[in-house]
Amino acid sequence: MNPRRVWQVLRKDLELGPRSPILLWAIVMPVVATLLLQLVFGGLFAPQPRLAIVDRGLSEITAAYRQMEGIDVELLDDEAQVKARVEQNQYDAGLILPAGFDEAVRAGQKPLLEFYVSGESLASNRIILSANTIDLVRTVEGAAAAVEVEVVQMGEAPQLSVAQRLVPMVVIFALLIAGVLLTGTSLVEEKERKTLSAILVSPVKLSEVVAAKAILGLVLSLLMSFIILAMNSAQGSSPLALFVTLLVAGLMCVEVGLVYGAGSRDMKTLYALFKGLNLLLFAPVVFYLFPDWPQWLGKIFPTYWAIDPVFEVAVNGAGLSDVWVELVVALAICGVLTLGVATLIRRMRTQLASG
Repeated sequence: MNPRRVWQVLRKDLELGPRSPILLWAIVMPVVATLLLQLVFGGLFAPQPRLAIVDRGLSEITAAYRQMEGIDVELLDDEAQVKARVEQNQYDAGLILPAGFDEAVRAGQKPLLEFYVSGESLASNRIILSANTIDLVRTVEGAAAAVEVEVVQMGEAPQLSVAQRLVPMVVIFALLIAGVLLTGTSLVEEKERKTLSAILVSPVKLSEVVAAKAILGLVLSLLMSFIILAMNSAQGSSPLALFVTLLVAGLMCVEVGLVYGAGSRDMKTLYALFKGLNLLLFAPVVFYLFPDWPQWLGKIFPTYWAIDPVFEVAVNGAGLSDVWVELVVALAICGVLTLGVATLIRRMRTQLASG
């Protein structure tokens, strides 16, 4: 196999890539799916409380708010501007602190505290901002809290959130499109265009074309998986472990794509395989969504051994030492798929030579 010829085929695919709807779909659809899931289940668009403050006297309340994490605070100069923006729901609440407010509170007076809330804001954000404001006023006054709150956890610790359990689904979605569909489609398109037949009279070998298709699918699988995990803030604590697990998962999906592409006569056959057999490839993610189900059932499906290490590393912060057994099984499955790909490629070469 000549690396230079592999690169030539790969470069040709990259140049033609923007014209391919499958390639664009492989890039756009996982991102769109992630945005929709995050919008529904929270995480990416979960809004922080937004507070606008007009402070005429350098109050301690303003300073305390600006040091708080999880609250977006903006200082404005005009009271009318605060009221207008709160009414338009650009802020959840607006706070106007007159000059000498802190001194008046400490002197036992009751200065006017103007606190405006948006009727369209989340009730939880209004509660957070109003409770914090009252607490900060009492802090300025030097008074003790009215009550002492003791938090007691009842029952077991909370499980992973729905958004976290959805991570395997969006990752395997990206892997199936980029690794399986794009790789298989690219190979079948070469068949339908009769370009593979020209290989027999050119220096480029069939194995080099297949290698170029596999590299494209693998690189795009890794890229889209990293993007999806970054969008979900699920990158784990070990970049090396994350890269290795995604590499193995991408390799498995690319090999499945090569099996589909080499074994399909045309696009109709390929899409039938993709729609039918990919249900089995996608099945393990269901067990992450329903943790009360018997988890051992997920191990029946081959893609479990590739996607579970990704989940453990990206979401639970595991290292390679924690997932090496699953990775070994996944690599063994990849070995079996490699034998299948080699057999199908030999059959395809014979068909091209006779046809």
